[in-house]
Amino acid sequence: MGMPRQKPHRSKQDYGTPPELIAAIERRFGSITWDLAATADNTVVADRFFSVGGIDGDALTAPWNFKRSDLLWLNPPFGGIGPTWAPLVARWTRKLPWLRVIMLTPASIGSEWFQQHVLRKAMVLGLSPRLHFVGADDPYPKDCMLSVFGFGVTGFDVWRWDEDVPAVATPPVNRARQAAKRLSATVQSVPI
Repeated sequence: MGMPRQKPHRSKQDYGTPPELIAAIERRFGSITWDLAATADNTVVADRFFSVGGIDGDALTAPWNFKRSDLLWLNPPFGGIGPTWAPLVARWTRKLPWLRVIMLTPASIGSEWFQQHVLRKAMVLGLSPRLHFVGADDPYPKDCMLSVFGFGVTGFDVWRWDEDVPAVATPPVNRARQAAKRLSATVQSVPI
């Protein structure tokens, strides 16, 4: 099977996140409590999501009044990461250093937005294998990564997210501490 054809500036921007990836993320980091860039059709948290320009709230303009126990998910439109989403996450995680945000993006480590807003500010997990987004005919043609903010760990590693990870049976309040502990125990902070 050949690689899917890329369509710069013409691609659909609202594919859903693969549910298998969300399940793996929740096993590793705890339950996602807010989806920051979704529609009613593709949100991973049915009753707590923002949509760009949506009537229920817009993560780009609304104040981020989240609790310390919240875990925020962001699978932004890939066409607007640099000018919009990466600076937004960087601004809010600077203002609220305890804020826990997991952002899914293409693994664009050579980009300006990565250098300015993610590098040395988040734990970056390169995802293997490649993702097959909900509603897409083919797997995404590029590698993707998670930028994990607010767990007190920075650096880079590769995560085989499709491997079975045991569920964490702990209260939600302790999940952030345990996720940070797991990250720091398995990954050394590596300057890029």
